[in-house]
Amino acid sequence: MSGFDENPFGEPNVNDPFSDPSIRRAVASTPASRGLEDYNPFAEQGSQGTAQVRGASNPPLYGGLGSTQQPAILQTSNPETPPPPYTRTPQQTVTAALGSNISPPLDQRPEPEWKARTEEDMRSSAYYPKRNWPPLPEKCCFQPCFYQDIEVEIHTDFQTTVKQLYRLWMFHGCVMVLNVIGGFVLLLSHGEFSTFGLGILYLILFTPFSFLCWFRPAYRAFQHDSSFNFMVFFFVFFFQLIVTAIQAIGIPGAGTCGIITAIRMFDSSASGIFVGLLLLFVALCFAAAAAGDLLLLTKIHRIYRSSEASVLKAQQEFATTFLRNEHVQSAASTVRAQMSNAATQPRY
Repeated sequence: MSGFDENPFGEPNVNDPFSDPSIRRAVASTPASRGLEDYNPFAEQGSQGTAQVRGASNPPLYGGLGSTQQPAILQTSNPETPPPPYTRTPQQTVTAALGSNISPPLDQRPEPEWKARTEEDMRSSAYYPKRNWPPLPEKCCFQPCFYQDIEVEIHTDFQTTVKQLYRLWMFHGCVMVLNVIGGFVLLLSHGEFSTFGLGILYLILFTPFSFLCWFRPAYRAFQHDSSFNFMVFFFVFFFQLIVTAIQAIGIPGAGTCGIITAIRMFDSSASGIFVGLLLLFVALCFAAAAAGDLLLLTKIHRIYRSSEASVLKAQQEFATTFLRNEHVQSAASTVRAQMSNAATQPRY
């Protein structure tokens, strides 16, 4: 039994070189070999050529022998540029300060609101001409009284109509000038001063008053969709049509070179035929102006009927614009105060 192990069920130790007790004591005295996870091929070499193993208990140093530098960081080839800082415009700052009063975008607001806002912003700019009509030179003693820009202030659907109305007003002015010339020729040929004198008076009165009384109301009516201005235009322009038709007829002594006056000037002499033809041309110009008045009156009335304008709306606009005007209210309060003072004064 001396040749077998004490454990009959264990592996036999026959020819086992490590079964010798001296070998086992030598193996137990040597430190355990390190595993592959502790192997470092870049281990530092000692001063005597011995390799120092780096592992979990002894981590390697970065940067070489004895280096204390931080690990290198790989830089990307295309670094992302940070966005520039956002800066608000003055208009955005004011809008943000208003808080809940922020207005919706232009395309979401009704047309009168954004149009009024656009006109207000445009008028507040330093480059906006406040007055540009009549187009007078800078050295003139009179300055322009109105601002007029059909391309800016009038809707695109009505710009053609307003331009036609403006050209018609200029045509009326040219006809008045021709009437003065015809009256001057009539004064030289037949000595009639009434046509020349009244022609100058008509030119001075009718030209500016026609601009103020029917063109400007029509301009404001199309600009602001104002029923009140439409009513003023129709009322004044109807009388303009009647007056122009009477001027085209040429009643003697009325101060216009109409058809009747032109026929009276025709005679057998060459000067009479020339004067008659000149006055007949002026009369035809008056007739053309009357025809233009009739056409534009019917056209604008058709536009007015197709819109939401009405007499009731005109009355409401009159009450809100005219009666609530500061000057009108101050004048009315002054009149009421004078009447109350007169009523309270004692009578003797």
